[in-house]
Amino acid sequence: MQVTETLAEGLKRELKVIVPAKDMEAQLNEKLADAKGKMQIKGFRPGKVPISHIKKVYGRSMMAQMVNEMIQEKPTSILSDRGEKAATQPEISMTEDEKEAESILKCEADFEFKMAYEVIPEFEVADPSSFKVVREVVEVSDEEVEEQVLRVAENSRSYEPKTGKAADGDKVTIDYLGKVDGEAFDGGADQDAELVIGSNRFIPGFEEQLVGVKVGDEKVITVSFPADYQAAHLAGKEATFDIKVKAIAAPGALEINDEVAKSLGLDSAEKLREIVKSQIESQYGQMTRQKVKRQILDQLDSAHKFESPSKLIDAEFENIWRQINQELADNGKTFDDEGTTEEAAREEYLKLAERRVRLGLVLSKIGESAEIQVSDEELQRSLFEQVRKFPGQEQEIYEYFQKTPGAVASLRAPIFEEKTIDHLMTVIDVTDKTVTKEELMADDEAEAETKPAPKKKAPAKKKAAKKDDAAAE
Repeated sequence: MQVTETLAEGLKRELKVIVPAKDMEAQLNEKLADAKGKMQIKGFRPGKVPISHIKKVYGRSMMAQMVNEMIQEKPTSILSDRGEKAATQPEISMTEDEKEAESILKCEADFEFKMAYEVIPEFEVADPSSFKVVREVVEVSDEEVEEQVLRVAENSRSYEPKTGKAADGDKVTIDYLGKVDGEAFDGGADQDAELVIGSNRFIPGFEEQLVGVKVGDEKVITVSFPADYQAAHLAGKEATFDIKVKAIAAPGALEINDEVAKSLGLDSAEKLREIVKSQIESQYGQMTRQKVKRQILDQLDSAHKFESPSKLIDAEFENIWRQINQELADNGKTFDDEGTTEEAAREEYLKLAERRVRLGLVLSKIGESAEIQVSDEELQRSLFEQVRKFPGQEQEIYEYFQKTPGAVASLRAPIFEEKTIDHLMTVIDVTDKTVTKEELMADDEAEAETKPAPKKKAPAKKKAAKKDDAAAE
């Protein structure tokens, strides 16, 4: 086999590979000889089929199989011999001329193909021990815990039937029918719907008009759907709701005690507070980590400047660009609405794609040097988390990861990255700084590393009449 480099430009490589016809024929003869003892053909005793006959009947198909195997296997061994790592699967090209292809299959012509690929660049990793990061830490106060405990316990608050007019905080039971231009619309009707006035579960302006109603009242509420409403046929339109009030209940006193905790499946009020505090600390901890990670990535970015494989950058950009356009479409927005142009946005996100690819290569090299591994158990947990996001489609998701090349790698990569960040934290100079929750959340740009979005945040989606329940997100 002869390998000739025909292009070496930056990270791009092209190779011409020639396998002489005599070598192909020798390999074919080996396969034919091996097949002779196994093949049974009518008219011949087992093991007595002449090789010439086998070659005449099966030679062409066996050669075609050999060619396919070479295309799949040779690139890996060639790259290994050259001491190179390809950024993506090499592109293979060969003759499309039928006569030339037939000559190759008859062992009358050399088998020639070309490999085109980009190599992973060589670079030195900066010493991370010279990096300095500030880890912002929020101390969770008893007052904040108590405030959150009250919110949690709100779901177990009791309501007692009341006479008279409904007030803010009361629970009303209603039937309603929504109409636009006098016609009922899908998703705009319900019976025995329970609503706590002031909970902001319904579209703006709806709940406020229930203040003062009495049991048995029937009234028409008029509201306007937001201009950015998810359902385009309702967005910005005025709607009426025919309301029938069926019951009104006043909220009982909300006291945090063991009884309330037990209604939530916990042993005591103290255990409830303990869990709530842990949850708050976890939320702040995630924000802290994102900020620390951003500082680390910024310093890695500044310390490493090298050319990255264009195909990796293009693939990352297409992924980002698809997300951005989908987000804009979902919210009925354009780049102009976000105070930018498509051209400027492309330039911005292309830079982000290049940064991500470069940092990915740096983190990969750091992780490999640290011998970081992702266990099967960690992959299984990640897969389970993915499956949980699609209730009712569990089998389809499992099959997707089984059949889709690179799907498992998409689970492995973020785990590997986070473990590499954990490793860097052991060698980087970290200074803890106590801050308020407002300071922790201020100017938080860490999300840009995981979910790019247009410069102006798009409005949250809303359902036809009710907003999504937080627990369902």
